[in-house]
Amino acid sequence: MSYFCKIMPSPVGALTLIASDNGLAAVLWPDENPNRVVLPELKEDPAHPVLVETERQLNEYFAGERTEFTLKLDFVGTAFQKKVWQALVAIPFGETRSYADIAREIGNPRAVRAVGAANGKNPISIIAPCHRVIGSNGKLTGFAGGLEAKAFLLKIEAGGEGEREFVLK
Repeated sequence: MSYFCKIMPSPVGALTLIASDNGLAAVLWPDENPNRVVLPELKEDPAHPVLVETERQLNEYFAGERTEFTLKLDFVGTAFQKKVWQALVAIPFGETRSYADIAREIGNPRAVRAVGAANGKNPISIIAPCHRVIGSNGKLTGFAGGLEAKAFLLKIEAGGEGEREFVLK
């Protein structure tokens, strides 16, 4: 299978969008750890329809005009990771969950650490909203894009005015 990429500017830095012909495979951060999401060789294709649509929807999200993404996702991971990532997609816009909440939602309440590990490997940042997962104490915890980006995304979802205050760990 071939993977295609394009880079889009955004308020949280240049994002690398990656798609296969099956759907969106990744949204990667400017200072991405190369071992976090491992993909085969990428071909640059800024006109790939999945990438064009992803950029359009992300731009609407950043502008406060979109609360839900309607993209076909092509998650590559273990069965457990995919279960966690599907739970992320189900977190409503403007809401947060803890790692323990996600563990309960996937029917494995003792798997809090494993949920955290899977969350950290989420390849489709923002769209599969791992930024909506916070510590059970209400603090922002690890995020591939950095805690400032996480706080920024949560503020967008809180109305853009910082109606909610988030505590950085």
